[in-house]
Amino acid sequence: MLKVNRLKVLVMMALQAALLVCFSQLHTWNNPVKEKPAQTHILILSSWRSGSSFVGQLFSQHPDVFYLMEPAWHVWVTMRHNSARVLHMVARDLVRSVFKCDMSVFDAYMSEQRNQTALFQWEASRALCSPPACDLFQRSDIISKRACKTLCGKYPFVKVEEACKTYSHVVLKEVRFFNLKALYSLLTDPSLNLRILHLVRDPRAVFRSRENTAGELAQDSRIVVGHEGDGKEAEPYTVMRAICKSHMEIYTEGSCSLPSFLQGRYLLVRYEDIVRDPLAKAVQLYRFAGLQFTPHLQSWVHNITHGQGLGTEAFDVGSRDAVNVAQAWRKTLPYPKVAKVQEACKGAMEVLGYRLVRSKEEQEDMSLSLLHAQKSFAKPGEKRSSEGSPPASGSWSFQNQGTLWASTKQVKR
Repeated sequence: MLKVNRLKVLVMMALQAALLVCFSQLHTWNNPVKEKPAQTHILILSSWRSGSSFVGQLFSQHPDVFYLMEPAWHVWVTMRHNSARVLHMVARDLVRSVFKCDMSVFDAYMSEQRNQTALFQWEASRALCSPPACDLFQRSDIISKRACKTLCGKYPFVKVEEACKTYSHVVLKEVRFFNLKALYSLLTDPSLNLRILHLVRDPRAVFRSRENTAGELAQDSRIVVGHEGDGKEAEPYTVMRAICKSHMEIYTEGSCSLPSFLQGRYLLVRYEDIVRDPLAKAVQLYRFAGLQFTPHLQSWVHNITHGQGLGTEAFDVGSRDAVNVAQAWRKTLPYPKVAKVQEACKGAMEVLGYRLVRSKEEQEDMSLSLLHAQKSFAKPGEKRSSEGSPPASGSWSFQNQGTLWASTKQVKR
């Protein structure tokens, strides 16, 4: 009799346990747990000759960052007979895979036998020049492209994915996206913790720099304006019009078109504001990304922006006088060209806070600041308080959080 009662008790306990498991599973199915992605993802969105390589290095040299420079270059080179708009989706899918440290996405663009040097500008990534990708430096080292290229080129491609998975932050720099709509699925992907840093530069400075690198940018320029298939050369002012239009669209989309649950995911920053106060702006950018600004990095940022001259290599980041680099176009670009660039980019310049010059004398008057506050936007149905001022409380703008820093102070000379 005792054995029968004990058996009944055991059966009842088993049934209760089974019921508890069922209810627990049912609760889980009805209330799925949304796990926060293990990594933070930052996309530096810019255009050619806008200081994006420099900003990329601000992140690349951070010991918590895995950085790659323009991985979508591989898409554009492989599929160069298409327009930029057509290539948006392919480039976006590649970026998504890279953010997830799935480097098998490059199989479509590279030979099977490859090492990490197959990646475009791989040596610009400190992460590929330190463990576990390369054993010759430490993660905390500031590593130049030249040293990395000389010593770390032999390591196999599998090290790229291995290294990526060991970092808290994955940062990609891209110049091949022309609106935020193409990236919306990345912003809403629950497996990504994506933030977009939108870097712009005075179009007149961009134009002057593009003139000096026209040959290197010719193929990209044709893709931008859709001329790659017909062999025509892209007219430089047409390219600038397309680039400026894209910056204006990205800013307006990021400022007022994204839904409220994506608040805090977009930040506009101007190159000119960075070089005028590089340490303060670096603090802002790192805070946006969730990174600490170490004393070691502070010294590097100061030194690289307070060097001599304007730099000698167009696509390299070295110590130079950053303020003079930003202003060099005012002394070297003929005013008739300035006027044409302003005509092509007038709308974007107004929105982004770049003052037009009306004469050669104004252009060369270095005491005249050409920076205004960026134009703010309100959500549909929401009134903006005044021209150039922040939107009303609650609108989707970093100005409300003190992170859209539009400094207009004069540069001290």
